[in-house]
Amino acid sequence: MKHNDSKTIQLIIEGASCASCVSKIETALTQVTGVTTAEMNFADRTVMVTANTANDLLDFNRQLIKTVESAGYHAKVLEESSAEDALDEKEKAEWAYYQRLIRDMTVALLLGVPLMIYSLVGGEMTVTTTGERIAWLVVGLLTLGVMYFSGKHFYVGAWHSFKNHSANMDTLIALGTGTAWLYSMVVVFAPDAIPLMARHVYFEATAMIIGLINLGLALEVKARGKTSEAIKRLIGLQAKTAKVIRDNKEIDIEIAQVLLNDLVRVRPGEKIPVDGTVVEGHTAIDESMLTGEPMPVEKSEHDEVVAGTINKSGSIIFKATRVGKDTALAQIINMVKRAQNSKPPIGRLADVISAYFVPTVMIIAIVSALVWLNFGPDPTVAFAIVSATTVLIIACPCALGLATPMSVMVGVGKAAEAGVLIRNGEALQTASKITAMVLDKTGTITKGAPTVTDICLANADNEQTVLQLAASLEAGSEHPLAQAIVESALEKDIELKKIDGFNAIAGLGVEASCEGQELLFGNQKLMQERNIDISAYLIKAQTLAKEAKTPMYFAVNNTLAAIIAVADPIKVDSIEAIKRLQRNNIRVIMLTGDNSETAAAVAKKVGITEFFAEVLPEDKAKKIAELQMENEIVGMTGDGINDAPALALADVGFAIGTGTDVAIESADITLMRGSLHGLADAIAVSKATLRNIKQNLFGAFIYNVAGVPFAAGILYPFFGLLLNPVIAGAAMAFSSLTVVTNANRLRLFKPTEH
Repeated sequence: MKHNDSKTIQLIIEGASCASCVSKIETALTQVTGVTTAEMNFADRTVMVTANTANDLLDFNRQLIKTVESAGYHAKVLEESSAEDALDEKEKAEWAYYQRLIRDMTVALLLGVPLMIYSLVGGEMTVTTTGERIAWLVVGLLTLGVMYFSGKHFYVGAWHSFKNHSANMDTLIALGTGTAWLYSMVVVFAPDAIPLMARHVYFEATAMIIGLINLGLALEVKARGKTSEAIKRLIGLQAKTAKVIRDNKEIDIEIAQVLLNDLVRVRPGEKIPVDGTVVEGHTAIDESMLTGEPMPVEKSEHDEVVAGTINKSGSIIFKATRVGKDTALAQIINMVKRAQNSKPPIGRLADVISAYFVPTVMIIAIVSALVWLNFGPDPTVAFAIVSATTVLIIACPCALGLATPMSVMVGVGKAAEAGVLIRNGEALQTASKITAMVLDKTGTITKGAPTVTDICLANADNEQTVLQLAASLEAGSEHPLAQAIVESALEKDIELKKIDGFNAIAGLGVEASCEGQELLFGNQKLMQERNIDISAYLIKAQTLAKEAKTPMYFAVNNTLAAIIAVADPIKVDSIEAIKRLQRNNIRVIMLTGDNSETAAAVAKKVGITEFFAEVLPEDKAKKIAELQMENEIVGMTGDGINDAPALALADVGFAIGTGTDVAIESADITLMRGSLHGLADAIAVSKATLRNIKQNLFGAFIYNVAGVPFAAGILYPFFGLLLNPVIAGAAMAFSSLTVVTNANRLRLFKPTEH
């Protein structure tokens, strides 16, 4: 029996010329059996396909390629064997494409520019004598050569679209330039069939439009290469070789040959080649390129090191724990690439509009020509041809298709540079609209590394015995507070005892037995549920809580033995980061399973006025739902397993990168460093990106909406002005460049300094 496997395949698309191609390719691919999603990045000319299929991968890939070809385009699978190789291959292809466009542009303008100058200085562009007919016939044949040599890709693309019953940018260019050339040839061959006033040739328009559009495409290719800089920088972090110790010898090998559990030596100044755990030596590691954290981090035995970071001081030996595609750096690169390919909802809307744009423009061109023929002045035929050609050329929706993906690529890359990993375009867009931010306390606002501060004896006689029993009990728990008690006992060389019947009571505490004694450790609610008298110690517990400490009750054989208080220091920059969020009019709320007094004390210290204390893990998601019912767009930030449901339910879930893998998997955005400034940075980048997308879309729409009436001749009745098709070609070519340049402007964006 075959099982369906989830697959992700990236295809490079050739022949996609404008935004209207995007929905056509995506629709064709999603109709393939097994394909769940297909998202095309028009700026990158790639499609990310996810599928659940039991088919052989090779056969499935062939099926996808065949489907794209049936839709009128070409495709090939982007192999992920090496991110660097794939990027190199893509850059080579882009460079070859750029050179071809420049060559095509040069040839077309070599003919178009002299003709244009000739017409501007008053040269006759009409056909009245036999000599003029012969001369213009030669020019017409030269123009045909330009159309074949420099503009063939437009006509081939238009033909493929026609065969697939659709239309795209190529259709508009082919129709516009083809109409101008055909009309001019009719003037040359049969001038008597055309009224005298209308015997004007437009060969210069055809050559100039082809030249200018090729120039625009070349400049676009050049500019969009800059949007991949973030990925290039991440790939550049990878070391090329590693020095491994095998058979007591140190040998240099390619990074791809490093195996799990290999011992790897790294000297000062060298990059860490793969992920691992230090087994010998002590050093400081610069992790700033991955986390944005400027201070080097001390590493010694048992500490983890991550590929791509730089060893600053000492020589270390570490054991490889993750190699190849499994290293954190490889996964980050993969995540950024996927996010750059994904679309925010605003981008999908632009794609839908683009799909209807070309047919609409063709109808407008026909209507415009009919109006000139029926109501225009003489020569009506010439005016009709000029207006229809200009409308077709000026309305190409290339800028519309580039507006969103260009900004997303730059924005996601910009966030990655700041240590913020955005999972998809939807999270990027929603993060800009967040109105309420819920923060978990432990590990998010605080360091998540609590220490024991007080042991207040109740009915016990010996502090050491209390700590021994409590630590033995808590050794089975993964909660940070439990770890603090265990570490406190170990620091004092207290030996832990064997525990039986360990039971974790969610949100309340733990219980077990030890050498015949029944042990119970937890909060006030747990003690009250088990009818343990703590009344004489409530005031003491409240006093500790008001000092931002967490008091916990420890009972032996149903009698309170002691109160153990633990304090978790607040991160040094939490207060300033929370102020940044509040300055952006975001409602900041703290959630914690801790008691009310401790929660109040911590909230007061960091400037949060709204908090919910003693929240059970399963209730965190309910609090998110309640806020959403109040029409808030909710962000949730957490680092623990118990935060995962709330992270998944929130409109945008932010996981602290130093937290557990489960929390990171459940989140839309991962903050690589522990600081909450990453949260404010993520929202700032998100807002800047969305603002940039809106500027691009506004520019593209205004250009098309305003350009089409001018091209159709709306100004002619009032001022006698009619747009020249050559001007339309230049404007269309540079509209895309404007969008690409504006998107690249985002690369200069910096979140508020902190």
